Amino acid sequence: MPRQFPAALLVALALAAPARAQDAAKDLPKPTAIVSDRVKDVPALKPGDVAGLKPGTVLFSDHREAASTNPESGLIAFDAWRKARAAEAAALSPWPGYTEPDYTQTVNGVAKQRHETLKVYVAEGRFVVAKPPSAIDLSAFAGIDFLAKMDPVIRHKRLDPADATPTKDPAAAFAKRPDRPWCGAGGVCIESRYDLEGKLPLGVKLANRLELGTSKKIAEFVSFQSELRVLPPAEAAGLSALTKIETPMAGGLEQTIFWVNQILRFGKFLAVMQPDPNDPGRTVVTTYMALAIKADVLDRKQEYARVPVLKNLLPVQVLMGNSSFNTGSSISAGVPTYARNRIVAFADALAKP
Repeated sequence: MPRQFPAALLVALALAAPARAQDAAKDLPKPTAIVSDRVKDVPALKPGDVAGLKPGTVLFSDHREAASTNPESGLIAFDAWRKARAAEAAALSPWPGYTEPDYTQTVNGVAKQRHETLKVYVAEGRFVVAKPPSAIDLSAFAGIDFLAKMDPVIRHKRLDPADATPTKDPAAAFAKRPDRPWCGAGGVCIESRYDLEGKLPLGVKLANRLELGTSKKIAEFVSFQSELRVLPPAEAAGLSALTKIETPMAGGLEQTIFWVNQILRFGKFLAVMQPDPNDPGRTVVTTYMALAIKADVLDRKQEYARVPVLKNLLPVQVLMGNSSFNTGSSISAGVPTYARNRIVAFADALAKP
């Protein structure tokens, strides 16, 4: 398995800036990401919020502290997540009982055992659709064509389950589901590619010329593999404990990212539908997005010291959308903006006749 430099994307981001702008980088205006003004930030989702929720408005929470001086505000250690929010972690992990990976890594011909620690970003969204659950066919959203509409800058193609990296590569076996093969329960396997935007491609070319402790080239893209499926009724039924809304679960849709080439270890988008407790003619949709970041990406700092601009551009700042170098409305904008836009796009899709 080729070795990936985990902080590559973030180094590239910094090096893409012209030299004359480096000293003033922290003063650059932050690009405006395309986040819908229909999104209402709340500290947490509550069942009572449904009563006053109008179609078209999306409630959003990601546990970030407003005006926080903590750059990791909104992130939680994986093990702490499992303890503090057990139902959420069980639903949003790649599979029930998932633990941080242990695997063998070979460096310069020497095999070493490695335990990988993770930090997790979780976003929650809730909105209502002005039609009953029976009028929503989730199978229409469980395909590549729909994913392409959710975020047009990410390209997708169908992946044969036998070619999924955890299945095909023994070095990636730690990412195999223990209970069944990926995409073996009525789901479709998808391979996706996101080409870096803005200054990032130039930054990658520059970063590849530096000595960064590895001879491997830095990828100019993020690639990932995922399983997209409609949840079987029995699986969906158990999620009412997560939403805390006391109406029967009407259906669920999930996309599980089980392999990523760098920075992330896994991700999940989950959407569940229930009848509105106050109006059976409306549907309450609760959505979740979880992204598990490799902790060594966030902890890596010494290698940035010799590049002045990097002192003001820590990896966590870029990932959490707090850098002047964040760009666009997709992944390059940072995970909070990406999560917001993904949830809003899904809300708009369900609302269409």
